[in-house]
Amino acid sequence: MSILWGCPILECVYCLACTRWAWKRCLHTAGHDSETWGISTAEEFEPVPRLCRYILAVYEDDLRCPLWEPPGGYGINPDWLILKKTYEHTGGLAPPYILYLDHDHADIVLAFRGLNLARESDYAVLMDNKLGKRKFDGGYVHNGLLKAAQWVMDAECEMLKDLVEKYPKYTLTFTGHSLGSGVAALLTMLVVKNMDRLGDIDRKRVRGYAIAPARCMSLNLAVRYADVINSVVLQANLIVVIMLDQDDFLPRTATPLEDIFKSLFCLPCILSLRCMRDTCIPEEKMLKDPRRLYAPGRLYHIVERKPFRCGRFPPVVKTAVPVDGRFEHIVLSCNATSDHAIIWIEREAQRALDLLLEKDQIMEIPSKQKMERQETVAKEHSEEHKAALQRAVTLAVPHAYSPSPYGTFDEKDEEDHSYGSSGESSVGSTKKSKSFTARFFVRKE
Repeated sequence: MSILWGCPILECVYCLACTRWAWKRCLHTAGHDSETWGISTAEEFEPVPRLCRYILAVYEDDLRCPLWEPPGGYGINPDWLILKKTYEHTGGLAPPYILYLDHDHADIVLAFRGLNLARESDYAVLMDNKLGKRKFDGGYVHNGLLKAAQWVMDAECEMLKDLVEKYPKYTLTFTGHSLGSGVAALLTMLVVKNMDRLGDIDRKRVRGYAIAPARCMSLNLAVRYADVINSVVLQANLIVVIMLDQDDFLPRTATPLEDIFKSLFCLPCILSLRCMRDTCIPEEKMLKDPRRLYAPGRLYHIVERKPFRCGRFPPVVKTAVPVDGRFEHIVLSCNATSDHAIIWIEREAQRALDLLLEKDQIMEIPSKQKMERQETVAKEHSEEHKAALQRAVTLAVPHAYSPSPYGTFDEKDEEDHSYGSSGESSVGSTKKSKSFTARFFVRKE
């Protein structure tokens, strides 16, 4: 009898949950996540379309005789290509990549291609990610992507060191798309944590750009490395559908990547179930999960659509280092997978950059004023980064550290500076750090 009475109650609870989910989905559009963010400048967004073309160049067998290239070309001088690694060279342990010496922009670029649906080795990298399996620098990272980054670090360390020392004024940039974005982001972290292996390169010279990023690191790491790692997410537009907005699904779903690709033929089903589940979980609970993975670093959101409006709008690039509201909501869309395509991202990023440059030309900003604006933007980014770290501490994000006023010795220096923390107890190192801090204050007094 109790079972018969229990069924209607369960049905009512389920219907209420579905109603709440549907109501929040209808009110939430992709642009809501970045509506309070600042507008990017042309100077800071300039590398994005260029790096997208470098990633596309990885797909070519011979850059001197390309089979396909975007309308503006790859922008690569084949004579400046240092090396190109294919699956045969990597043994499937890492996605293919190129190392390119960009003299025009004083940049050393290592670019990774995205997921190859026909390669089992790429799936093996994605599926090697048991929740909480790999600790790194006080947080958690995707295990398979970190191992791929470690392989590339070992393989190209000497080459990168020689280039960094030979061109001391060049930046060192790691970039990738989809699967490659996770490898590029974690490789950037490895380089920052092991600068001595690259001749003690200055942290300011290291940059990472994750295009259509995979969620590959815990929130404390995503915020802490926001000064060197950048993520680019596209929100394209729909012409006919009004109620459904869209965004690249990969940076939004916290569903483990291995579960997504195990259910590749029923992707809408798994995304809908995850969307319903996450809608009913308070964000405060998500923030306190130390093993929940996020899109890395500073976020650049290319927005082209307005709520309840149809048609194409000029793309606007929003940027911020958010802590709460970091693309936690999945936005249902019939084109969520197409927004993930590197070809489309490159095209829309270039359109957005052209509009930013056109605006600068209309305003007739002098070169000196542009340099002053770059310095101002760099200062604002630094202040925004510190504010994000403090916000993470305020929200009680696990292992979040506020910036130290003395620069070097705070809790994050307790971690092992090798490839990854193995999870051992850090009680001894904590005592050493406190002892060092005490001695410092004694000397100051």
